[in-house]
Amino acid sequence: MKSPNTDHPGNKTEVSDDELAVLHLALIPGIGPRMQKVLIETLGSADAVLRAAASKLRQVPGIGPQLLRHIEKGRREINPRQQWEFCLRNQVEILHNESDSYPRNLREIFDPPGVLFARGTLKSQDDLAIAIVGTRHATNYGLAQARQLAAGLARTGVTIVSGLARGIDAAAHRGALEAGGRTIAVTGSGVLSVYPPEHKELAGDICSQGAVVSESAPLAKPTKGVFPRRNRVISGLSLGVIVVEAANRSGALITASHAVDQNREVFAIPGRVDNRTSRGCHQLLRDGAKLVESPEDVLEELGPLVAPTTTREGREIRRPGELQLNEQELQVLTVIQSEPTIIDQVVVESGLPVHRVLSTVSVLEARHLIRRVSGNQVARN
Repeated sequence: MKSPNTDHPGNKTEVSDDELAVLHLALIPGIGPRMQKVLIETLGSADAVLRAAASKLRQVPGIGPQLLRHIEKGRREINPRQQWEFCLRNQVEILHNESDSYPRNLREIFDPPGVLFARGTLKSQDDLAIAIVGTRHATNYGLAQARQLAAGLARTGVTIVSGLARGIDAAAHRGALEAGGRTIAVTGSGVLSVYPPEHKELAGDICSQGAVVSESAPLAKPTKGVFPRRNRVISGLSLGVIVVEAANRSGALITASHAVDQNREVFAIPGRVDNRTSRGCHQLLRDGAKLVESPEDVLEELGPLVAPTTTREGREIRRPGELQLNEQELQVLTVIQSEPTIIDQVVVESGLPVHRVLSTVSVLEARHLIRRVSGNQVARN
């Protein structure tokens, strides 16, 4: 696995032939992430795919006559360097899924985009992300819940991910922005072709406190089939997905389904029983989704991160639940190691009275951040 992603403010000014080949392959219509992976694994590299004879391509599992025509046409008509230079001029970053700057959470899923286009700045702290999604036809209750929940999570240091759609998505983005937090919008269109058009200003605000990302080319217009595929990126960037108002057949439920497949947590906010936009959430709750009433409900439920990440304050985090700790709890947790730590040592190194250390240890244990190894020893989870 690559090292954790670091902050990256924009495109580099040089690009390798290998990177251009990956970009070229990703821009060919009909070749999704899974087929890109099969082609590269079978033929050795993106460049080898683009140079391969038709007879060799036909031997690759899943390559039929139509896809072969797409590849041959794409080789002739797509100029990857021209696309790369266009992105450079328009401050659109191109992230390859093998680059260190590619979002770590997204790399973990089964079918990550081969290439991701981004406006704004992705940061390492965005590993601590939660998606908030829901219906475009939201009630005032749903809009208020999405906005408040996004703001509350953003204040703790969680990045809010959503789809820039009307309704719940927009409310979630705005809640994070108003709280001074970070937010990422995953679009079904290109990052320079904002959809819906009335969210152009919102997209600009998101770029100043996060990023707008897409696996479609920067000027691509939205098409019907791209939104379900976009939803797997929303869940893939996140540790969990919260659904706020969704009808029985809803794109938000597709996102929740992707979350289950990706081993992410699924949460839902209950609504009025006589409102059709509550039915999807209530079905999720019946199926085992976690009920959410506050940001604490979310943070306490999330398990350990794939690897430690750093908050905006520079503090290392192993579990999202650590974000809600007060100063005394952090003081005690910092002293406790992964190996068994004697409580007397915690008292000495924290500088706190024994009774405060003991009460704080009980709190940390209840939140599953530490475990008791023996009567006088604890260890960090």
